Amino acid sequence: MKAVVTGGCGFIGSHLVDRLVEEGFERIIVIDNLSSGTLDNVKAHLDEDYFTLVRADLKDAEGGWVDYFRGCEAVFHFAANPEVRVSVTDPKVHFQDNLLATFNVLEACRKHKVLYIVFASSSTVYGEARAIPTPEYYYPLEPISVYGACKLSCEQLISTYSRLYGLRSLSLRYANVIGPRSNHGVIIDFVRKLRKDPTHLEILGDGTQRKSYLYISDAVDATLHLFLKFIGGDKMHEVYNVGNDDWVTVREIADIVVEEMGLKGVRYSFKPVTPDGRGWPGDVKFMLLDISKLKSTGWSPKYDSKGAVREAVRALVNDEFPQVR
Repeated sequence: MKAVVTGGCGFIGSHLVDRLVEEGFERIIVIDNLSSGTLDNVKAHLDEDYFTLVRADLKDAEGGWVDYFRGCEAVFHFAANPEVRVSVTDPKVHFQDNLLATFNVLEACRKHKVLYIVFASSSTVYGEARAIPTPEYYYPLEPISVYGACKLSCEQLISTYSRLYGLRSLSLRYANVIGPRSNHGVIIDFVRKLRKDPTHLEILGDGTQRKSYLYISDAVDATLHLFLKFIGGDKMHEVYNVGNDDWVTVREIADIVVEEMGLKGVRYSFKPVTPDGRGWPGDVKFMLLDISKLKSTGWSPKYDSKGAVREAVRALVNDEFPQVR
């Protein structure tokens, strides 16, 4: 199979590329503008015949990247601006990097008659869900960030293209994915701060924020599992939650980071920016996905949320995240 991976030099995208190679995909084309990804993430593949890197911006609908979709069977659309906080202060960035870019990818799929698209969506589409854990059929979907709104809009565009043009589509609503090659998030924030000052840790929010975390190897494994199941079926569009059965508080994450770094007597200070203790406006305070639909396909995560956090911290401490040094 010939596949395009947008954002393939980024965090999840580059791990997905590694897995596609292991699965024997004949040709893998990565399209990335390197705004958040790095060539180092795909260095193992750069000189291989099966691999093509196209440095291009998906916001440019007339860019030459569109031609690389010709003869492609599957598109894994993982290119996005992942910073939720940025979407609050500069919403135009997320409209362009996430929604406009997705529209252009869909047009490239339509033009070149791509068979399948897998979209990296997000738990943020649910907003402040009243049902926890939250199933895929939860309603109404009311995102509280522009990031979440753009992800939901992308899902709607994709499902419409499925109905109109026969592009079979799979939207995956990920929990917080963590692990090597990530360059943002609470764990990296904590490690950076503690490397500067091992005696004190400032925590955004009141520390009671509670969310589900998924280790990167589990996230990629679930992605390929669902993709192979999907192409073997007959549905035009499917949505799955991809997460964990449990969740963990921000304070518990801080405790794990401190323990794994071998620190003692660290003083915590909390910095809530909203009356109910969030870390920033637009931050969903409580998130736990119902993954019973995913588990019904025969897949379960290897690591629980705390285990995922611990593995990610160990990778950081062992300098597998060079950007945090």
